[in-house]
Amino acid sequence: MTFNELNIAEPVLRALGEKGYETPTPIQEQAIPVLMAGRDIFGIARTGTGKTAAFAIPIILKLMEERAREAENAARAEAEGAAQAQPAPEEGKPAREGDTAAEQADAAAGTDTAAGTDAAALTDAAAGTALPRSHSRRRGRRHGKPARQRVIRALVLTPTRELALQISDCFTDYSKYTDLKHTAVFGGVKQRSQVEKLRSGVDILIATPGRLLDLMGQGFVKLDSLAFLVLDEADRMLDMGFIADIRRLVSRLPRRRQTMLFSATMPDAIVSLSRSMLHDPERIEVTPQASTVEEVWQRVYFVENADKKELLVSLLRERPDDSVLVFARTKHGADSISKSLRRAGIRNDAIHGDKSQGERQRALDEFKSGKVKVLVATDIAARGIDIQELQVVINYDIPDVPETYVHRIGRTGRAGHEGTALTFCTFDEHMIVNEIQRLTGRRIESVLYDSYYD
Repeated sequence: MTFNELNIAEPVLRALGEKGYETPTPIQEQAIPVLMAGRDIFGIARTGTGKTAAFAIPIILKLMEERAREAENAARAEAEGAAQAQPAPEEGKPAREGDTAAEQADAAAGTDTAAGTDAAALTDAAAGTALPRSHSRRRGRRHGKPARQRVIRALVLTPTRELALQISDCFTDYSKYTDLKHTAVFGGVKQRSQVEKLRSGVDILIATPGRLLDLMGQGFVKLDSLAFLVLDEADRMLDMGFIADIRRLVSRLPRRRQTMLFSATMPDAIVSLSRSMLHDPERIEVTPQASTVEEVWQRVYFVENADKKELLVSLLRERPDDSVLVFARTKHGADSISKSLRRAGIRNDAIHGDKSQGERQRALDEFKSGKVKVLVATDIAARGIDIQELQVVINYDIPDVPETYVHRIGRTGRAGHEGTALTFCTFDEHMIVNEIQRLTGRRIESVLYDSYYD
């Protein structure tokens, strides 16, 4: 199947073509027709499956249809209003044969169409304020009406600023040949520029929960006209403690809306949330919930905590040309790892929640461009990283939750490329490896690392 077979409007199809999109991914192929039919969706899909396009494309198409209907209704109403306002020829002064409708109307009103003036224009001219006909006092003309004020029709909620920016970039790409407007709001930066964009009017808003609630409280965001709601990375929302905020937000939204919930994993809390948010949803699960891509080669190193940095340096020196994402458990740990690598002569950057937005974006840009080959990150900061050819993921700290391991290593081996996932595990953490293997149904190769015998 191609995107053309999904009956996508030409402006969006052209934009997708420029991005090199020809064949939809499984979640796009399944979700787009369902969403275009107006159904709610509960999507289970890991990172890298193309779910952003799966919800962004239908939203854009539906808003395009909505604006086209509004324009058609406005034109019809204008035509009907003009017909009702058409005066009859003045009694005793029949219309001349061959006169146009406008000439007949002007004749009846005592105006000279040929001269291009009417009574209102003459009055203005006498006062020294002659106006062009497009600004005359005639009412009901399309050009005389103020432009329709944009209201937020679609809201995409996402857990981190990086993801918000990434989703915003996708909307920019897919809607470039439409007149739709969107913006992203998130914390960690001053709100002034975000408020200015909101005041100018947007159709689509991408937001993190905390900043959105702040702006709603200040009266800068109104969601009374919302028609589409997307909750992206729902499991990460749960991990970050946003579920209470999500419930507060949803309680303030119109009940008549189309809702889309996407999650990489499906813990009980997410199932409960979906039942409260979705109406008769279509469930789409494009890959088994706990699956790991076959293209990812996995290995666990059993290593003492004191030897981890030495092992990391050794592995990085073996693959100097690879892009490597290193996961740390804490902000302090990420900084410590980054400093150790610099002392070893390995250029790298670190991103975590304490970094400013500018620092995080710069580090991400340099990593994506290949200028920096190694990026150390916590799970929260790394959620928005989307790199098609990321060669290696290293779990410097093994995650406590097996589902998090699946999500981490899913960042490599994407779009048909091979990937490598290496995990450091201390001897008292071996039970976590067992849980991961049970969850994924795959045995992971293990190696004992001992610096004394290496």
